[in-house]
Amino acid sequence: MGYKGEIIKHFFLDYYSLNTDITVHLSHGKVERHTGKTDDWTVHLIDTGLDTLTGGRVKRLESWLKDDTFMVTYGDGVSDIDLQELLRFHRSHGRIATVTAVRPPARFGGLIFDGDLVANFTEKPQIGEGWINGGFLILDPPVFNYLDGDQSSLEVDALERLAADRQLASFRHGRFWQCMDTMRDKRLLESLWQEGRAPWRVWA
Repeated sequence: MGYKGEIIKHFFLDYYSLNTDITVHLSHGKVERHTGKTDDWTVHLIDTGLDTLTGGRVKRLESWLKDDTFMVTYGDGVSDIDLQELLRFHRSHGRIATVTAVRPPARFGGLIFDGDLVANFTEKPQIGEGWINGGFLILDPPVFNYLDGDQSSLEVDALERLAADRQLASFRHGRFWQCMDTMRDKRLLESLWQEGRAPWRVWA
């Protein structure tokens, strides 16, 4: 965690109460928790600093992640990636890292011409752009050898060097992926959610 990490901490500290039925006795402050559906997770909330770069944040987690394969995401994009399929792919190739390659949605729709006249409009095709790092990665512990400290960039210090060492595989995901970098992106994703058309909502 870094900027606004306290909000994430409060969410998980209150998680049980927020996801179960409770009774609050206002006269003495006692809280009774009743049955409810909660997930059986263990969540580590680790302060990785305000100015730490992406690779440095991963490096600070080494003591928690050094014994097993782990997943990393930037958190600013949503997708309908099948994580089990991604993990199977990673385990099949024997490399240190797997990056999920996605095609970003084209920014603009297209025009179809009939001579000098516009005959039709085309939607923004997702396949119209090249492949990019979609921000969903699977890493094995040797990745920590590619990271030095807080000023390590995951992209430059680790991924580029892993690629040069032929230790970076690409899982190509051709379905839905969308970043949320701008207010325009935010409005698009919120409208998909509110209309019940959010492809990334693969739970429940």
